[in-house]
Amino acid sequence: MICYRCGCTLSEHDFCTNCGADVTLYKRIIYISNRFYNDGLERAGVRDLTGAITSLRQSLKFDKNNVEARNLLGLVYFETGEVVAALSEWVISKNLRPKKNIADDYINMIQTNQNRLDTINQTIKKYNQALTYCNQDSLDLAVIQLKKVLSLNPKFIRAHQLLALLYINSEEWERAKRELTKCLEIDANNTATLRYLKEVDEMLLPEEGVKNASKKQKKSEEIIKYQSGNETIIQPVNMKEGRGVTSLLNLGLGLAIGIAIAFFLILPARIQSAKANIDEELKKVSEQSDVKSATIDELQQQLSELETQNSELQQNLTAYMGTDGTLRSVESLMEAANAYLTDPEDVTVVADYLEEIESAMAEEGEDGEGQENSEAFENLYHTLSTLVGPQIAAAYDEDGHAAFWAGNYADAIPNLKKAYQYDPTNGQALFDLANSYYRMGQEDKAKETYLQVIELFPNTEKADKSEKFLAEMEGTEE
Repeated sequence: MICYRCGCTLSEHDFCTNCGADVTLYKRIIYISNRFYNDGLERAGVRDLTGAITSLRQSLKFDKNNVEARNLLGLVYFETGEVVAALSEWVISKNLRPKKNIADDYINMIQTNQNRLDTINQTIKKYNQALTYCNQDSLDLAVIQLKKVLSLNPKFIRAHQLLALLYINSEEWERAKRELTKCLEIDANNTATLRYLKEVDEMLLPEEGVKNASKKQKKSEEIIKYQSGNETIIQPVNMKEGRGVTSLLNLGLGLAIGIAIAFFLILPARIQSAKANIDEELKKVSEQSDVKSATIDELQQQLSELETQNSELQQNLTAYMGTDGTLRSVESLMEAANAYLTDPEDVTVVADYLEEIESAMAEEGEDGEGQENSEAFENLYHTLSTLVGPQIAAAYDEDGHAAFWAGNYADAIPNLKKAYQYDPTNGQALFDLANSYYRMGQEDKAKETYLQVIELFPNTEKADKSEKFLAEMEGTEE
């Protein structure tokens, strides 16, 4: 501990041995700040991140120069997905202690990785867009944006909580509980999460409260209390209703006798009359059945002729309009062009339609029966692909590298593959695709992709690394 006035190291005395300043209160303030820092450290260790943030903020209120508390607060913010708040704390810490400060490593970890910075920016933009959609009552679009946010930053607690609120609003209780459970795995004592989870649990298990209320009601109905003088008389309900039971028994006995009389005296005549009516109805039904049989034969013959005509018409229609795949391709191409003209910046929708066209064309190629597309179709398709190809490639590259750096190689592979497909000059995407295959254990595909990197991007660092990885893989097999 150093003196606040002269900067010399303090001793056990309550005054500075260098300048003579009274440091009694100053030592107490530093002690309290360190106590809050230790409390925050303990809470962070058991994933009580909300409590840790509260304690660390208290520590900084007493001593804003407590660099360790500020660095730990940045780490806690980073763990909850608040990257901007974390960077703010680390930058302040670096200014307070320029040398031998671990905040330098934290800042470099983020700033030296351009893909991570881009991912952070995209996360913030998409989360703000989700809030805008919520304010505009476009809740379905907000859910889609929040899912993209969480795919880029799975630890963003505020995004989990907002998505859970949207699920609660649409009464999707199970999905809401899953999101809130993920929040608790990150921050075990978040007040907002616990409050939302309580509401969800009450909606998922409403019958528990009803059962308890019904049990109390039954107990209160089983006895009758009344006051007689100074005494309280408790009487079972059954004693009061004894007379009613006797009346019910007499009424039941009278009904039984009446039913027996009707059975032996009235019922036989009714049965005979019913049998006569049934016989008459059977005759009518038999006559109608003969007529219907003849009609059915005639209709079946007409149906056979109509089916033959339908088959011929269907063949003519197919020859005139083309296969279903061609029609779907044309419709998808028109939708893609319309989406691009409506919003040139949002290429995700255009990319989906282009993928549908590729899928339909692939199916036609596999069947061997697909008709050739018109020249106008081919020109529009290639023009649209050329216009949006770089943007689509950038979007897939962003999502693919975000998943790659997060260790989610199963999601990284399709995105990186599309990024290279739409931008064949993106050697980094092809190289990281090979790395993803290798880390997923798909060594054959990894070798094939490394060879592509060597062939297509010679004399580059990626090609050299690919040769090194191929050599290591061959050495491992031997």
